[in-house]
Amino acid sequence: MSTGFFVTGTDTGVGKTTVSCALLHAFSARGYTTIGMKPVVSGQEDGVWQDVEHLKAASSVRLAHELINPYAFVEPIAPHIAAQKTDIPIDLEKIRQSCEKLLAAADVTIVEGVGGFMVPLSLSGLPGERYDTCDLAKVLGLPVILVVGMRLGCLNHALLTACTIKSAGLKLAGWVANRIDPDMLQPEANLQTLSAWLDCPLLGVLPYQTHPDAQQLAQYLDLSRNGLFFT
Repeated sequence: MSTGFFVTGTDTGVGKTTVSCALLHAFSARGYTTIGMKPVVSGQEDGVWQDVEHLKAASSVRLAHELINPYAFVEPIAPHIAAQKTDIPIDLEKIRQSCEKLLAAADVTIVEGVGGFMVPLSLSGLPGERYDTCDLAKVLGLPVILVVGMRLGCLNHALLTACTIKSAGLKLAGWVANRIDPDMLQPEANLQTLSAWLDCPLLGVLPYQTHPDAQQLAQYLDLSRNGLFFT
């Protein structure tokens, strides 16, 4: 039996790729076959898309690159702007079909979103023609894992994102606290607040690392919280 999760974040740069890779390593350590997906990526570094390569390296199943990453744009800009500049519209149905193939090939598929939960993906902003990463998550229909970058402002961002996820009719399977700011004041108090206000299990608290090691960070994840994951 296969399953999948959609990983989103409170913002850009909060560690979605690190958490996604840590999840892949954690499931793999339990004996499950895994594969990561990055439907849309913007920003090429040294001729490659680093997020995609990290997900591929953390996966135990190897499939065609175009299935793992259907849309890749060179410039580190909002994906709908990159799509407009390159005249390559982002097709949610194409992404859904690619995801279905990944789900069929592995026990666990981890789909990493782009930016926050409501980043525009469509070329048009007109009502009825626009769509964003929230719409992508709805098309895929996977339970959502929220990555909260622990820094000043995270409370508002986390609660707004959680509210939007639930309003979209999606299941919020859990959240991960990622300590991206080593100088954050009152981190434990913020963790306690989020634990009390977010109506889903805390799956783990990742310590700050200058150079994140997803395989090492996997040990901080609890995949059995509330029976939402494999046992």
